[in-house]
Amino acid sequence: MVDCCSAPGLMPLHQAKETLLSNINAVTEVELISLDNCDSRICAENIVSPINVPAHNNSAMDGYAFCFDFSLKSHIPEGSKFELVGVAMAGQPFMGKLLPGQCIRIMTGAVVPSSASTVEMQENITIVDNSIITKQAIPSKNHIRLAGDDIATGAEVFKQGHKFTSIDVGLLASLGVSRVKVWRKPIIAVFSTGDELKSPSDTLSLGDIYESNRRVLIAMLKRLNVEVLDLGIIADDKVKIRQAFSTANDKADAVVSSGGVSVGDADYTKEVLDELGNIEFWKIAMKPGKPFAFGKLANSVFFGLPGNPVSATVTFHQLAIPAIKKMSGQLPDKPLRLKAKTTAKIKKRPGRIDFQRGQAFSNDENELMVKPLNHQGSGALSSMSQANCYIILPQEHGGCSEGSLVEIELFDSIIS
Repeated sequence: MVDCCSAPGLMPLHQAKETLLSNINAVTEVELISLDNCDSRICAENIVSPINVPAHNNSAMDGYAFCFDFSLKSHIPEGSKFELVGVAMAGQPFMGKLLPGQCIRIMTGAVVPSSASTVEMQENITIVDNSIITKQAIPSKNHIRLAGDDIATGAEVFKQGHKFTSIDVGLLASLGVSRVKVWRKPIIAVFSTGDELKSPSDTLSLGDIYESNRRVLIAMLKRLNVEVLDLGIIADDKVKIRQAFSTANDKADAVVSSGGVSVGDADYTKEVLDELGNIEFWKIAMKPGKPFAFGKLANSVFFGLPGNPVSATVTFHQLAIPAIKKMSGQLPDKPLRLKAKTTAKIKKRPGRIDFQRGQAFSNDENELMVKPLNHQGSGALSSMSQANCYIILPQEHGGCSEGSLVEIELFDSIIS
């Protein structure tokens, strides 16, 4: 039996994504920013290392560095005696000449002298006057971190389109990089439409609801590190909706509206988009989120999201977020999808791909399980709050029984 909302002609989700992404152009403006400001920004050039990391052979242990001819023996024998002639500290190299039969005290990170062929930790050494005696056999190149072993001079460290992380900031610092080229942040305009929508500080009248979609979308966009233009709540008035789209088109790279793309008498968004731009598609074979519109205005692209909060959130996450990442210049990525065993029967009618909300966990046997949440309605935003994954049921899937293997997509950092 086909879902009553699955009318013929709905665009499959994979086709909608392909169409959408093929119509997205990345920003081209480049900014040169300080290292301290590059976290979560998108790299605008390939970055190669100007130095070796480590810059020199250094000790991985607190211990002793030995000068020994390993061409004569494969290891330093247990009980060998070496003359102790100096000390090397991190940042204070041993500047003398280390000869065969000699050693120096060396600390972690200190430069290993060029004539030193191995290092042994201090626990395996006995000190006798100005000499040391080995407690065990020591192999060549023991506990030595070689120059360039982590990153060699000229090695590609980051590709254009890489999104910098907090760890990357430290890695760039270790290369002596103080400024980086990044793509400018796209500007994303956001507004919601509906006479019934009120701000949290307002008093509700009969039929009113507190507006939440815009809050969710802006929070998600902030995690993408884009510039957000918040145009607020727009009444169900065609003139005002037209003005909102015109303002957004003048100032933003993309426009995100919530509500007004259905078939109600007061759903003017689609009408305005038909007049101001070109709609690439409207309505997709997806649940929740069938009434999703995408297209182009004169200077921007638009994403027309459904009004129901779960539908708006899921379509934005599945369709708009990948598009905005591409617009940001970010390299494409794929969400993490796994197989899990469902703890309960899942109901579904064929016709649309279904993104049900679930809680993934490991049972006592370390099997990946998923619990479908009870409230799967498109208006139950609590189901998104309680979930940590989507349960993805294919378009022609007809539901499944308890214990069945299903595909899940773990929530990423944009939504959780």
